Amino acid sequence: MEEFTDIINPFDYSVIERCENYSKGKVNDLIKISLKAYEKYSKVSPSDRGLMLRRFADLVDKHRLELAQLETLNVGKPISDSLEEISSVAEVFYYYSGAVDKHFGTTVPVSSGLDLTIYEPFGVVAAIVPWNFPALIASWKLAPALACGNTVILKPAEWTPLTALKLQDLALQAGFEKGVFQVATGVGNVTGAALAENEYVSKISFTGSTAVGKSIMKSAADNLKRVSLELGGKSASIVFSDADLMKATSAQPMSVFANCGQDCCARSRMLIEESVYDQVKELLINSTKSIVLGDPADKETQVGPLVSSVHKSRVSSFIDNLDKEVEIIYESEVPAGKGAYFPIILLETQSEDVAVVQEEIFGPVLTLLKFKDELDAIRLANATVYGLSGSIWTKDISKALRVAQGLKSGTLSVNSNSSVRTSTPFGGYKQSGIGSELGMEAMQTFSQKKNIFISTVD
Repeated sequence: MEEFTDIINPFDYSVIERCENYSKGKVNDLIKISLKAYEKYSKVSPSDRGLMLRRFADLVDKHRLELAQLETLNVGKPISDSLEEISSVAEVFYYYSGAVDKHFGTTVPVSSGLDLTIYEPFGVVAAIVPWNFPALIASWKLAPALACGNTVILKPAEWTPLTALKLQDLALQAGFEKGVFQVATGVGNVTGAALAENEYVSKISFTGSTAVGKSIMKSAADNLKRVSLELGGKSASIVFSDADLMKATSAQPMSVFANCGQDCCARSRMLIEESVYDQVKELLINSTKSIVLGDPADKETQVGPLVSSVHKSRVSSFIDNLDKEVEIIYESEVPAGKGAYFPIILLETQSEDVAVVQEEIFGPVLTLLKFKDELDAIRLANATVYGLSGSIWTKDISKALRVAQGLKSGTLSVNSNSSVRTSTPFGGYKQSGIGSELGMEAMQTFSQKKNIFISTVD
């Protein structure tokens, strides 16, 4: 393993910074510091933890522009998106600052005594986050974990560590003592693996690919540490003939092309009722043509480059090796320059078994398929190993509810492409993950339940 990783700007491939790759020994040292910090932090009162989280949120809000510029520089996402995401980071910390003292246990009626349950922190939590939403997904793990009284070691993706390092500085300014929140930079198969294997890490919260999630589960199995996983997706947007077709086709492009398609919730399959297929296809092509690709620092840009040249090669391989049953129906131009730009592409096929329908491309590629009726739509939508998100477009609320109940997916929207809200649970079915993030459910994810029986018998 190299001692350092060059952090590259995907817009022009310039080197922004060099970050250390933490060895197993250095990770183990961080864990020792975190364990020591936990002894004190776990005894901090809920109200005081809430105050620190509120100060943290205030500082994120104060440094919003700086954090957004770092995110755009490091990831290549448009600055307008980065600003919105950092606002959401602050919102997450504000939310959990208020959740700290509302995480209640219960009393249970029993004979011969009193029985109660309480929630306690795990101890040292490892939070491993991906490169597509580095600061935002970090906040989903950091805020509830700290709210519950855990100490946290955050492992950002090796390509995108800059906002994590800034958040570490802000946490110290907010009053969190050294060791309560630490950042371990480095590569997954060394730095991340060291966290997964260490017996003193009691809980791992991971967001990333399904393949890596499986490897983390295997590593964690040796000491039975708790694991929650938010993994891949191949979400479907189902458009029925009775839907508002203009609204559906206007909303669809940015549901998959935002963040250059690098989103596990991306509606990368559009399932269209056959009676309106041609009409929807034409409307979709027209709305897609209006998307602005460009310099991510420009406020008018809607789609920037992919995160790296390595990832660009991966996305390209899907298009370079299309199955014969797949046709390109639209391909955009890309900005001039040497950045990791990739064209926006619309595909259509009637084969549900091809790679672009079954595999997570994680790029600006949308595939259209026809369906015959309600049951066929449900069958097609469920015909992947994933089950993270999805949308249902119809004016018939009864149909929408029937379809929603039939879909094996954890987060669904009707006449909308919204997947994530701070106050509601977010998680997947099947190989899209285990457990939920966000909402009050996340407080349970980062705490363990203890049952206490008190006898009243003399």
